Parts: sequence; C-alpha cells; structure tokens
Amino acid sequence: MLRIAICDDETDARDALRIQLEKLLIEDSEEIVYEFSSGTNAASWLHSHPGEIDLLFLDVEMKGLNGMETAEKIRSFDEQLLIVFVTGYSDYVFDGYRVGALNYLMKPVAEENLRQLLGHVRRKTAQEKTYTVKNIDGTWRFRLSDILYFYSDRRKVTLVTAKGHYPFYARLDEIEKQLSPDFVRIHQRYLINPASVDYLGSESVTIHGEALSCSRKYRETALRKIARSMIGGRLT
Repeated sequence: MLRIAICDDETDARDALRIQLEKLLIEDSEEIVYEFSSGTNAASWLHSHPGEIDLLFLDVEMKGLNGMETAEKIRSFDEQLLIVFVTGYSDYVFDGYRVGALNYLMKPVAEENLRQLLGHVRRKTAQEKTYTVKNIDGTWRFRLSDILYFYSDRRKVTLVTAKGHYPFYARLDEIEKQLSPDFVRIHQRYLINPASVDYLGSESVTIHGEALSCSRKYRETALRKIARSMIGGRLT
C-alpha cells in the first residue's frame, strides 16, 4: 500500500499533479490520501500522524512556509518520509540534499519522469516492514524498526515508540503471530522489538530507559533470542 500526499499552495498545480498520478497509480493498493494548500498545514498534520503517509510531493515555491522550510520542519520529527520536491526552477535542486529529498520533478511534470519515480518508490517501500494501528483517533502506520514494544492491558494493547504511545483494541497473542520472529514475547503483557533493547538483565530488559520484566515462562527463550539479536545474529 502506497499512501501519497501533495502539498502546493496553487489549486491548479495540485489538480494537475493529482490527475497525472491517478493515471499511474495501481488501483486498490496506491492512493492519494491528502492534499495540503500550505507547508504549515502539511507539517502540522504529518507531526500528528506519524507513518500515515509514505510519499510527499512538495512544492518549493509556496507563500508563507516555502517547500524547503516545510521539509526542514518535517525532518525535525520524521527522518523516514519520502519527499519529492516539485519546482519550476532548477536552482533549488542541490538544496534538497540538506533535507534528504528523494528526488526533484520539474514543472510541468513529465509523465515518464513521474512513472520512473513511482517505480523507484515502489521498490524502496516494498523493502520496509510496517504495522498498522486503527483507533478512535485514526489510522497509524509504523515501521517495525520504529516500534519499541507492545504492552497489553486486558483487551487493549498499546504500541510504544520513542515519540509516543498508541492504544488500540487487539490481542497480544495475535500480534505476536503476525510479527514473529521480528518481535519477542518476554511476558504475558510485553512483546518487544529486540533491536530496541539497551540492556539485557537476568530478569528484565531495558528499552529506551524503561525496565520491563521478563517472566519465568518466557525468560529462557526470550533472553536467548534477544542476546542473539544484540550481537547481530538471527532470532530463529
């Protein structure tokens, strides 16, 4: 699933790019999810919805917060989002390296250039494993590498990252089946990302400064898997 957003302060420019994209997107697996008319709105929304967008087409020459400033603001909280600048001036091309832009497209955007770009994005995103959470606040998608651990409390599970906690209704047993062997069960209530472990003790693990108990039931297998992960081995 490829989720795309467009940010341009000109309605005609957004419409033109959307029409071109719609001709090239794969039905039922790729979609344009949001359109923003200002960099301020785009940065604010993306900050509140981590991982929900894979690819952002960002106009450089916008009133208020321009494209480069918007990208810098986004990079302060999201280093993974794929950003493609859309511009009418080649002078900005080298500035994109500063904010890790994937590429530039010159206006008017040529269909073949857009086709090649989408092909590159598809290959790149296909390599990333993600997990999607739905709760009353919306839909959130996280890269597995960004997830620290899952915590279960009765019927509710909380996904924990370095940036926040995201509760949703699920069973930890089912999540474990989905994410094994990338995640390891250490307790009836905890399913952890072994790559996020800072310290491995005899009865607990420390993740992002927080000690999590490792119960007797899971201890031997879990500690062995975590130790293997910490030295760069396979979990299985």
